Amino acid sequence: MAQMTVFTGPERRRRWSEDDRRRILAAAFSPGAVVSEVARQFDVSTALIYKWRQEARALAVGFAPVVLAPEPIDRPGPTDGFGIVVDLADGSRVSIGAAVSPALAAAALRALRP
Repeated sequence: MAQMTVFTGPERRRRWSEDDRRRILAAAFSPGAVVSEVARQFDVSTALIYKWRQEARALAVGFAPVVLAPEPIDRPGPTDGFGIVVDLADGSRVSIGAAVSPALAAAALRALRP
C-alpha cells in the first residue's frame, strides 16, 4: 500500500535541516548508491537531491585540507624546483613548479579530481 503525507496549514513545503541534507547527499553519492533509491528511502525527489549537490559544490571554496607531516628520509623521486608535491590516493604524484600561477595549479588539480 502506498504511503501519503498530508501537510496542513499555510506551509506546504518540508524544511530540511543542513544536517539532514548532508546525510542524504552522503547516502546518495556514496560508492554503489543509486540516487533514486535513496530518494525513495528519505521521501525526497531526485531533482532536489541534485539541486542540493549543485548548491554544495557552489559553496566549496576549491581548497583541499592539507596535512603537514615531517619529510620522510626515504622519499622516492626528486622534488627540487617544485613548490608543491601532491601525493594522490591512487599512489600517483603531482609536482607543481614554484613559478606556476595559483590559477593554473588549481585548474590542474581540479582536472585530476575523480
